[in-house]
Amino acid sequence: MTETAVGPIRIVLADDERMVRTALRVILSAEPGLEVVGEAASGAEAVSVVRELRPDVVLMDVRMPEIDGIRATEQILRTLADPPRIVVVTTFENDSYVYEALRAGASGFLLKRADADSLVQAVRLVARSDSLLFPAAVRALAAEHGRAKPAPPAWVARLTSRESEVLRLMAAGLTNAEIAGRMGVGPATVKTHVASVLAKTGARDRTQAVIAAYEAGFMNTD
Repeated sequence: MTETAVGPIRIVLADDERMVRTALRVILSAEPGLEVVGEAASGAEAVSVVRELRPDVVLMDVRMPEIDGIRATEQILRTLADPPRIVVVTTFENDSYVYEALRAGASGFLLKRADADSLVQAVRLVARSDSLLFPAAVRALAAEHGRAKPAPPAWVARLTSRESEVLRLMAAGLTNAEIAGRMGVGPATVKTHVASVLAKTGARDRTQAVIAAYEAGFMNTD
């Protein structure tokens, strides 16, 4: 979605530290097109608040009481028909918890030490779902914590050559417009290829498709 087309991007903040939530609210609320609509102090509360308010984006702390951010992410994505994009917030980027959150369905992650501009850009980016947050970091996480499969899954063989190229460019963090320019095709064609890649990999968004590609060994093939 874009805030210019259908209203502001609605955000829920989930963190057990009140000061962190307050700082995030101050930064995000000062930006045009962004609206913080709710807060949660635990994973369980996050699930409840998201179900009630139906935001577009959730900033989810990984480690919280009752249930952690990973379980909360799983519950939200499993139980809502049109769930929000979830960005997990963490202290350390090379963290197995972060990778598990991405595998659970989070659309990206953000470091707690990130500056205000990076925070705002991350929210806008995942709301558009047009690119991958920190592709190099996702690649490093997959290399460190990924669960390689003994044999490539069936979807790998079903990708066309164009879809394979698109998936690799998605993994590099390119937007649809950048992929179109690289491949010499129109943005609508790229959008069609991306949709087909998501369908074949069974992924909800670009991040999940890229995680699947790394775990399938696809990114190591020519």
